[in-house]
This record gives sequence, structure tokens and C-alpha cells, in this order.
Amino acid sequence: MMLAGPLLQQYFTNYLIAQRRLSPQTLASYRDTFRLLLQFVQSELKIEPAQLAIEQLDAEIILRFLDNLELQRKNSVVSRNLRLTAIRSFFRMVALHHPECVGTATRVLAIPMKRTDTRLLEYVSRTEMDAILNSIDRKHWCGRRDYALLLTMYNSGARVSELCALRIDQIGSGKNSYVHLHGKGRKERAIPLWPSTARILRDWLRENTGSMAFPGVRGEPLSRFAVRLLLQKAVATASSSCSSLRKKRISPHTIRHGTAMALLDAGVDISVIALWLGHESIETTNGYLHTSIALKEKALAKVTPSGSAFKRFKPDDRLLAFLASL
Repeated sequence: MMLAGPLLQQYFTNYLIAQRRLSPQTLASYRDTFRLLLQFVQSELKIEPAQLAIEQLDAEIILRFLDNLELQRKNSVVSRNLRLTAIRSFFRMVALHHPECVGTATRVLAIPMKRTDTRLLEYVSRTEMDAILNSIDRKHWCGRRDYALLLTMYNSGARVSELCALRIDQIGSGKNSYVHLHGKGRKERAIPLWPSTARILRDWLRENTGSMAFPGVRGEPLSRFAVRLLLQKAVATASSSCSSLRKKRISPHTIRHGTAMALLDAGVDISVIALWLGHESIETTNGYLHTSIALKEKALAKVTPSGSAFKRFKPDDRLLAFLASL
């Protein structure tokens, strides 16, 4: 009987960190997956995690765990699939290094991903973002920080984790101001800033003497949860003057979607938007094409409405008429 504990230790320390060199965010997600799984197995099978055998982590208990995520924890199908991705990654390593466990691993790897509904992306419009920014009280230190943070977030389309980790030396000032972001998948990118954003950041950095661009009150990096809270506070205040905000669930990622939609509606090529946001594949960016009403309205304007007389093109030049007659 092979215990699951040593295999999990090998998986995290040797496989994920030493061999694959995954990011801290991915490691934290995978860690949480197995923490939830071991707690569920302990409550279901009454087996301590240290005594759990790999054969007891079979497909049946994994399926029950995934169902529990949806039914009891109210996780979405996307979250369920992310947990299954981590579990399948572990069992691929088990099958590769421990052939005697191939049977158990194969049955777990055969668990399919659940199909998800493809919904339109929710985003903030320029008007809504202006209302959020204008709702922030900039008379206080925290308000000036929050204003600079949210304005930079909208300008750059940065992920919340990228802004939380942003340091002062990653902000370039001068004739061409920019932020240098360290993104998902260890990709780096430089995003230019509007003159107004650059001016706000310069004023804020004169006041902020720490190393982090947007620190907490004690100088520590802000957490993603703290950024979500300060955004929710600003949205709640802005909702009194912008009624459309009351119908939306605004998160830092919603701001990122708003950046992409603003670029798309301004006519920026989809491949440039993918580079701007740091997407691994342009397929991810194509979701904004499905969401953009303005883009579809432009396409509709080029089509003759149903029931109208069809207008045939008539050249107004003798040379064009001659060529058309050939």
C-alpha cells in the first residue's frame, strides 16, 4: 500500500516547483485543491490524511468531492474544473513515476471536464469607470492611493495580482510613461500610460515613500481581497449617481474587461489587445468580440435592412465602367 502523503510532497516540491517552476499563484491554487480534497476524504472515509493510501483516492471519491464543491460549497462549474485540473496533474505524475498505481491514476484521468455555459463578459463602461473614480474621497491618504490604483488598473488592464505586486521601480516616467508588469505565465509586458494617469501616479509617488507602488497603511503589499474591498466601497458610493452599476457585480477583473472593451470599441486590433492584456492565446481575447455591441452595430450598418430595395454599385468613372463590362 502506497501512502498519498509522500506522493503529494514529491508532487509539490519536486514536480511543480523544481521541474515545472510554476508561479506562486498556481501553487497556491493547487495547494488549496488538495487541502479541500483531503478534508473531504477525511470526513467521508474517516481516514486521517497521513494514513490515506493512494488507492483510496479513486475515481469514485474524486467525483463525490467534485459534486460536493458544486452542491455544498456552491462553486461554479469553472471552479470545479480548475480543481479537477489540479487533481489530474497530480495523477499524471503518479502514473509516470509509479507504474503500480497506473490503474487508479487512469480511472481518475478519465473523469471528464464538465461543459460550461458561455456567457457574455461583464465589463464597466467608460462612464461607469468615471463614476467609480469620482466617488473616491481624495482628501485622505487611502483615497489618493485608491484613486491612483484604480485609474492605473483601468489604464493598463492589469490583473489584480500584478498591481498588488507592482513596485515603484516598475513605473517608468518621462516623455513616455509606462508600467512594467510581471504577468501570468512569467510573461513581462510594458503598458503605456495616459498623461492624466502618469500625472496622478507622479503626485502619488511623491507622497508614497515605500518600495511598493500601492502599499497598505503599514507599508505592506495590498492583498487581492483588500483591493476587492476598496473597489466594492467605491462602487457602492458611485451607484447613487450611476444606476447601471447597481445591476452589475464589479470585481477587479471586471475593470480589466472594461479596458479590453474600450480598446476594442476604439478600433484597436484584437491581437494588440491580447498583447496588452498578456493573454497566452488570442482565443481568450476573442471573447470580447462576442461581447462588443458597438462592433456588431458597425457590421449591421453595412447590411441593407430587410424589405429595402437592394442598391447595386454603379461606377462613376469611365475606366471602372469599362473594366466592369469585360
